[in-house]
Amino acid sequence: MALDLRTATSRRRADMVDRLTADGVLTDSLLRDALLRLPREILLPHAYVRVSGPGADPIDWRLLDGSHPDDRQEWLELIHSDESILLQRNGEPLDALPRGPVTGGHMTSMSTYTPATVEALQAMELASGQRYLELGPGPGVSLALAAAITGPGLATGVERDGPMAAFAQRNLDRLDVGAEVIEGDALEGHEARAPYDRIHSGIGVPCVPVPWVEQLAPGGRLLTTLVTRTPSWPGQLLVTRSASGTVEAVLRGRPRGYRPLLGYRWLNALDHRARIKDDPGTARSTPLTPPPDDAYGFWLAAAYLAPGLVRDFQAGTMTIVAPEDDSWAVAGPDDDTVRIHGPRDVWTELEDLHTRWEEAGRPEQYRVDLRDSSGAAQHVTSGAGPKALAWMLPPLAAVPRQTP
Repeated sequence: MALDLRTATSRRRADMVDRLTADGVLTDSLLRDALLRLPREILLPHAYVRVSGPGADPIDWRLLDGSHPDDRQEWLELIHSDESILLQRNGEPLDALPRGPVTGGHMTSMSTYTPATVEALQAMELASGQRYLELGPGPGVSLALAAAITGPGLATGVERDGPMAAFAQRNLDRLDVGAEVIEGDALEGHEARAPYDRIHSGIGVPCVPVPWVEQLAPGGRLLTTLVTRTPSWPGQLLVTRSASGTVEAVLRGRPRGYRPLLGYRWLNALDHRARIKDDPGTARSTPLTPPPDDAYGFWLAAAYLAPGLVRDFQAGTMTIVAPEDDSWAVAGPDDDTVRIHGPRDVWTELEDLHTRWEEAGRPEQYRVDLRDSSGAAQHVTSGAGPKALAWMLPPLAAVPRQTP
């Protein structure tokens, strides 16, 4: 790599780290050092940029090639930004991708945007000497950072996509951090190197796969996103195993989470946007002021206890859609007014759930019972007593298996 490019990328990394620190996202000194040391441009040598607007089909893309002078500045800005980096279309091989415009297909692999990566790795409380397992590492950004902290030979990734696994391993070898990517089913973990002190899943799952818990060492921490059919209100699950072997799991609502594993289909509000604009529904008064976006405990409960809803975050006022019921609720323009459309009264469900959430003590976190070794029933509760909010996680068996 030319000297001027090395200098430019080094400055970009320093600026990225300074920004994350100033925003209060990055607080761990070991992770800060790893971010400064590792040249992420080796792991992210290209990036797709979406050209088409929302709803376009087929989608128009443009591939930036970091080695091409005409793409370099835009590529450098993108891979050091807080954006997710789109890397693979339709499971394609990743050698010698042609730069420039391309039409059609959907993204099958991407890197998580950096603030989310930093938050997840800090929650893992990484330290030197720990055995680390990354499930669904994609291009290997978080795997490389973890390996830089834990030490060579201790960090392993399991990636179902063969071309992506080979791509990540080749680039990780160039970094010489001593991390290995295994092609396989992430839902099975990687028993050959178990147990692990830290397990991090880069894919969202509806419930916790039993092998992940079984492969967690005493004193270990496991972090994953729990997904529902709505992308609007994700949950982050932290599982810990005590030195004596006792397992505890805590679920919290988060503003963002990882995409679901292959075969899991999200609902979306996009197809209803034009109809809602033309006919927002019948107005009525409501005692429920639209809950704030950061009422994560409430919205997480809504994902499970008012299923089938998805929010249109691009709407001018809070708009929540039940796509499969052809129903929606549009709050406002005043706090005591809501418009309702369709056979399902979405807002009444949220009013009732909000009352239950308040009676339960406005919980912001929930306990998850993982003791059922079959994985068929994982119970979530906000606490004890008749007013506690509770639900069951859906079984993993409903999701198609990931085969390499």
